[in-house]
Amino acid sequence: MTHVSSETGLDTQVKEAPKPKGISAVAVLWTFGKCLGALLPVYLAGYYRVSTGLLVCGMMVYTGWKHAREAKEARLKSAIYFDNDQEFTSTGVSKIKRDLPAWVRNDPTAARVSYSSKIYPTQVWPFVGQYMEKLLVETIAPSIRASSTHLQTLSFTKVDMGNKAMKVVGIKAHTENEKGQVLLDLYISYVGNVEINVEVKRYFCKAGVKGIQLQGMMRVILEPLIGDVPIVGAVTMFFIRRPQLDINWTGLTNLLDIPGLNVMSDSMIMDAIASFLVLPNRLVVPLVPGLHVAQLRSPLPRGVVRIHLLEAQNLAAKDNYVKGVMAGLSDPYAILRVGPQTFTSRHIDNTDAPKWGEMYEVIVHEVPGQELEVEVYDKDPDQDDFLGRTKLDLGIVKKSIAVDDWFTLKDTKSGRVHLRLEWLALLPSTDQLEQILKRNESVTVKTEDPPSSAILVVYLDKAEALPMKKGNKEPSPMVQLSVQDITKESKTCLTTVNPEWAEAFTFFIHDPRKQDIAIQVKDADRVQTLGTLTIPVSRLLSSASLSLDQWFQLDNSGSASRIYINTVLRVLWLDEEHIASGEDSGFLIHLLAGQNLVPKDNLMGGMVKGKSDPYAKINMGGETFTSHVVQGNLNPTWNEMYEVILTQLPGQELHVEVFDKDMDMKDDFMGRLKINLKDIIDSQYTDQWYTLSDVRCGRLHLVLEWVPTVSQSDRLEDVLQFISKQSYQNKAVPSAGLLFVYIEQADGLPVKKSGKDPKVGAEITLGETSRKTTVCDRTTSPQWNEAFCFQVRDPRKDSLVVKLSHSWTLPIGSLVVPVRELLSEPDLVLDQWFHLDGASPESQVLLRAELKVGDICQLNLKQQEEHPSIHPLSPLSSSVDTPPVETVVSSVSLHKDADVKEKAGDVTEEKLEESPSPAITRPAHTSPDLSFASEGLLRIILLEAQSLVAKDNMMSGLVKGKSDPYGKISVGEVTFRSNVIKENLNPVWNEMYEVVLRPQPGQEVQVELFDKDMDKDDFLGRYGGKCGALLFVYVDRAHSLPFKKSGSEPKAGAELAFGKTTYKTKVCDRSRSPQWKEAFYFLVRDPREEMLIVKLSSAWDQPMGSLVLPVRELLSEPQLVLDQWMHLDGALPESEILLRAELKQWGFFFFRSVAAASKSTPAEPSAIHTASDTFPAAAVSSYHAKGLLRIHLLEAQKLVAKDNLMGGMVKGKSDPYVKISIGGVTFKSRIIKENLNPTWNEMYELVLSEHSVQEIKFEAFDKDIDSDDFLGRFSIKLNEVIRSQYTDQWYTLNDVKSGQVHLILEWVPKVSSSARLDQVLQLQTLQSYQNKAVPTAALLFVHLERAHSLPLKKSGKEPKAGAKLILGETTYKTKMCDRSNSPQWNEWFYFLVRDPKHQMLLVKLSSGWVQPIGNLVLPVKELLAKPQLVLDQWLDLDGASPESQILLRAELKILNSKMVDMISAGTLPCAASAGNGQVKLSLSYASQERKLIIIVHACRSLLSQSKDGVDSYVSLLLLPDKTKATKKKTAVKKRDLNPEYNERFEYDLPMEETRFKCLSVSVKNNSSSFRGRDIIGQVQIELAEVDLISGVTEW
Repeated sequence: MTHVSSETGLDTQVKEAPKPKGISAVAVLWTFGKCLGALLPVYLAGYYRVSTGLLVCGMMVYTGWKHAREAKEARLKSAIYFDNDQEFTSTGVSKIKRDLPAWVRNDPTAARVSYSSKIYPTQVWPFVGQYMEKLLVETIAPSIRASSTHLQTLSFTKVDMGNKAMKVVGIKAHTENEKGQVLLDLYISYVGNVEINVEVKRYFCKAGVKGIQLQGMMRVILEPLIGDVPIVGAVTMFFIRRPQLDINWTGLTNLLDIPGLNVMSDSMIMDAIASFLVLPNRLVVPLVPGLHVAQLRSPLPRGVVRIHLLEAQNLAAKDNYVKGVMAGLSDPYAILRVGPQTFTSRHIDNTDAPKWGEMYEVIVHEVPGQELEVEVYDKDPDQDDFLGRTKLDLGIVKKSIAVDDWFTLKDTKSGRVHLRLEWLALLPSTDQLEQILKRNESVTVKTEDPPSSAILVVYLDKAEALPMKKGNKEPSPMVQLSVQDITKESKTCLTTVNPEWAEAFTFFIHDPRKQDIAIQVKDADRVQTLGTLTIPVSRLLSSASLSLDQWFQLDNSGSASRIYINTVLRVLWLDEEHIASGEDSGFLIHLLAGQNLVPKDNLMGGMVKGKSDPYAKINMGGETFTSHVVQGNLNPTWNEMYEVILTQLPGQELHVEVFDKDMDMKDDFMGRLKINLKDIIDSQYTDQWYTLSDVRCGRLHLVLEWVPTVSQSDRLEDVLQFISKQSYQNKAVPSAGLLFVYIEQADGLPVKKSGKDPKVGAEITLGETSRKTTVCDRTTSPQWNEAFCFQVRDPRKDSLVVKLSHSWTLPIGSLVVPVRELLSEPDLVLDQWFHLDGASPESQVLLRAELKVGDICQLNLKQQEEHPSIHPLSPLSSSVDTPPVETVVSSVSLHKDADVKEKAGDVTEEKLEESPSPAITRPAHTSPDLSFASEGLLRIILLEAQSLVAKDNMMSGLVKGKSDPYGKISVGEVTFRSNVIKENLNPVWNEMYEVVLRPQPGQEVQVELFDKDMDKDDFLGRYGGKCGALLFVYVDRAHSLPFKKSGSEPKAGAELAFGKTTYKTKVCDRSRSPQWKEAFYFLVRDPREEMLIVKLSSAWDQPMGSLVLPVRELLSEPQLVLDQWMHLDGALPESEILLRAELKQWGFFFFRSVAAASKSTPAEPSAIHTASDTFPAAAVSSYHAKGLLRIHLLEAQKLVAKDNLMGGMVKGKSDPYVKISIGGVTFKSRIIKENLNPTWNEMYELVLSEHSVQEIKFEAFDKDIDSDDFLGRFSIKLNEVIRSQYTDQWYTLNDVKSGQVHLILEWVPKVSSSARLDQVLQLQTLQSYQNKAVPTAALLFVHLERAHSLPLKKSGKEPKAGAKLILGETTYKTKMCDRSNSPQWNEWFYFLVRDPKHQMLLVKLSSGWVQPIGNLVLPVKELLAKPQLVLDQWLDLDGASPESQILLRAELKILNSKMVDMISAGTLPCAASAGNGQVKLSLSYASQERKLIIIVHACRSLLSQSKDGVDSYVSLLLLPDKTKATKKKTAVKKRDLNPEYNERFEYDLPMEETRFKCLSVSVKNNSSSFRGRDIIGQVQIELAEVDLISGVTEW
């Protein structure tokens, strides 16, 4: 239905355009009439004797106008027809592609897109039309009116942008720039049916435009990136170079289509567009408020390029004498351009090899993109002659730092120019300034300006309160900025005293220590000065970041006149240490042949197809080669070789163009191709067919060879050398590696001749091995998603051939991929779209080729060295019972097993950076199944046998004979058969066989021996070995198991389940820490998929917890052993079990190394570590700037009494409490009844940002029944606490008569080391607070990035995954993702950790917070063993699929409180004593007097049990003491919570007996209100643990 409606909606013209027209009589008469009408003016001109010259001139003008008009209409019609008709021909596609830039046609990283024409016209494009109408009327029209006095009355009367939307046909993302922005290049193509009418009222003239073509490359910069919606702060757009503009004029402006005038008209409009949208002008669209738009519109340059124009050679001679009889030379000079910056060198008379020696400096705003253009001219009195030009992308200079090379001039017969270009980086510091100034003094140039040492960027923002003009009129201010002799002017702001310019100006600074910035604010007439300002550049040298961003008072102006300027200085630094040292190497180009070229020499007006006379032009490194012409041949054979010496520099390319040689007119174009030099260098040698672009068909056969000066051998050379030494009787050649090919899909295939879509199948061939895909249904974009594996004998010579055909009969296209190309790729993987030879230009196939290079066992190599007589793969003693089996896997994986994940992470990050925009429907890379490339190569070497049974008996068995043995080896469905060894019971075969296998449970290698006979072969024996392993499990013990529901301890038993095998341990006696010490073993079929489950229960009925251990975790452990405590799920947080799991090879198990190496790359998810640089900017800053504020509210003094009695006649007291507020969080202390000097001893903690400007507010109140009375307030700035880190002082209460509060404020430093953790935990035990607060030991920051391979819901749908993070009593929830089994959150959280040794983080995943998906338990103590206390990796999810994992980063920061250092000093505040106070004692032993001396100094913070306080004393007792003879006590101190005693007690006690004594210290209350003496607190001290000889004094 949709298809029908789209057809009926087409334009009538468009529908009828492609229909063939027949010949009719009316058409013949009409043609005759037109010819007669055309000849009539000629007849009349002759009749009236008009001048022939005038007639010829008129005919030439008419012919030129007609030709330009028809060509433009044809372009517009073809473009519009292409936009509407989806079934366009390949010719049209080639034409469109020819107009695309080179990076869109050839760059594989550039994504080609075509936005839907159905969305733009109906939704977006009308609003674009409104914006364009506003742009034309308000911006471009005033610019045109200002350009000419004759156009002052011009106006736009109609602006209709039509329904043909602008298209983006190519997008390229640049990843080499800074990470705070996104840089995109968009190739814009607009072929619109626009209609714009213009009227010039002064001349009563109406004109218009009907149809516009605009093509160009627009750069879009998304910056700054912010941590909030909409993520991007602003969008900046501009054209790096002027776009191509083609306008179809109507009305009177038809005259503008006359050649000459059309260039003038289009250029005027292009100048208006360039004034605000071509670099360095930028269009900035802010998306969030508060941005500095002026700095976005004029950002700091990317760098500065210093250009040394040195010399030229072999320039063309233009100055001839005696009318050309005598050949002269030229007077050359050069013009250099970088964007709007233009420089002209001096001219040198009468030479073809000028030496200029001049230096120029240009500001580079955008790289890559901006180019250096050099044009050379011959100076003449009248018109200068052109001598050639060359271009260079400045991105190459940035990569190489310095480029010193000869550049061949183009568009001329001969000539080259010598340039040295240096990239000067911008440094925000003056560290290198002195070195730069000294270096610049040594630079000698012939230009007037010396080298610059810095650039100065002046952002002119605005001014205020400028003085009025004479007559009290408002001025129209503008600004002149001067540095030395360079002056620049700003725009003029009309009639205002508060102008806003928002412009930026850049100056080169030769010596910032001596130069000044002179600023003059003037009226528009440049006569009256409104103010002046002079800023020494040296002032910026001492400022932060070399910038001044402030208001400046204007001199010679009003008293309040000021100007706001931001000046930024950047030092120019040439990094000579990192200059790319290009090495000269030879580059060989073999031009062999062409095929299926386009015929250009047609006969009889094109009715008869002819052939072509092709030749090729090759350009490389500034040198051009031209092949010989092959006459009349569409499949020419040249067989020519060219050699060029190159310096290896970034960005160089090989250009090849093919032409048809014609005698009379210009040679016809037959196609081109472009090859990046880097690709050739990487592959060293390339022999393949290259498809010509910009034509319908044709390809060239080239052999390209890079001959470096130094060759390096790698692992492949060792493998090939090893293989070359092997010799087997069956002539087998060992494989050097495995090539895994995953063919996913194709795109843009040509249709059949009948017009139908093809049924496409692909045949993949490597050597003598061929594989075929399935044949897809009819489509030009088939999808196969099939994987194949090939054995590679020599990766340097083998080639992979992919042939696409229709039902295996009609060829469609082919692809040749030399395997050596993979050797230069990361991880030997090539994953991209490839162009098909022999198909349409847009035909491509998407495949992944992955090479695994064999790694031969080092043991065998050692045996070869130690025993030269033994075969390299032979064991020292062997028999048929143990045939050697090798596993050949990737050498990359075997070198460093521990680095596999890191390498995989690097690869996937590169893939993410190259991933296309979501608007692109075609994927950039393949997405193979997880089992792709999991195969391994089993190499079996059948060496020999011994003592075989004799079967060939003679004389009816009376005489023992021998046997003719041979072997049959079976692996799965593959069977090998050895040679027959005649009459030998100890045969030696020495044969090798290889088979590619994918790991499967229960696979076996079967070896059978037979005796060869004429009739039936006799059986000699067999051997079979399974492919498997044994898992040995030792269950030792558990601890901290939960109690039963009845409250009793459990009778714990453990059940171990592995596949269908289950074991049970014994049931232990009642205990929370049972011990089993039992061992079990299990048969492992597939270690990648199987897992061990341990279930604990009480007497097999009440579950106590469980553990799931995937066997694949052992593959990454040393010696395949895991021996540790493991947390139990479903139990207490501290419940753990201690077990040892050990994996042992058994039989011929070779899949372990395959699983650990080959499988790791495809099976690993898209990232190995969390991408912290992908945090939103705000999140990154806050993540690292979080800190802990700890507030100790100790006591108060002299508070105001608010509870008065008898109407205020009797003074009472107060019931004080404190409210603490910061950042929206409020803490409230407990109430102390009737006390003007209360002691709270409470502690509060809060996590805050280090950059916070908040205040901590304290308010004291008296608790009343009705309304609480105010007791005072004060506040403390947080940044002062952060600066001091620890403050202990009394603070005076404000707004009241009296009162003070005693506080300890800590900003606790964070450290990434666990060295002081024990002391931090000790601090917790030594301190006690009345509000039961426990000091935090650490902060745990968790960044939850993503998960992958989550299980589907029970309904079969993908889950809406959310994650809940729990640590202690703190719980967070992430956002809930859309339906996906690979959700991404990118959220971070923090937790307060009291005890890192016992607490654990719990992550629970669920769908819609209802259906559990899986969970993860991460003990915090695991981070203590990690470097920098950071764990950043993929973790397996329990209770989910085996492959389900979650990627998170957990970072632990230990809180290193200053109070830790107070422990040893004995000055620790808030020290605990059973929570009831502290007592200070001195313990020592007098050796001469043989006495134990105890001094009771004081008590503090005693627990008050009444409003009257306590009457306390200290009682001492040496235990054991049944008679209490050692009991001693101090005096009673009345109503004092901090009493001081200072009493000494002595005990007559030998030193030897002190080891067996325990000192019991009791603080008691002697209040008369109690019958018995109440004990406030008690502590017992083991004297054996105290150094009595030295003496100890402690609280």
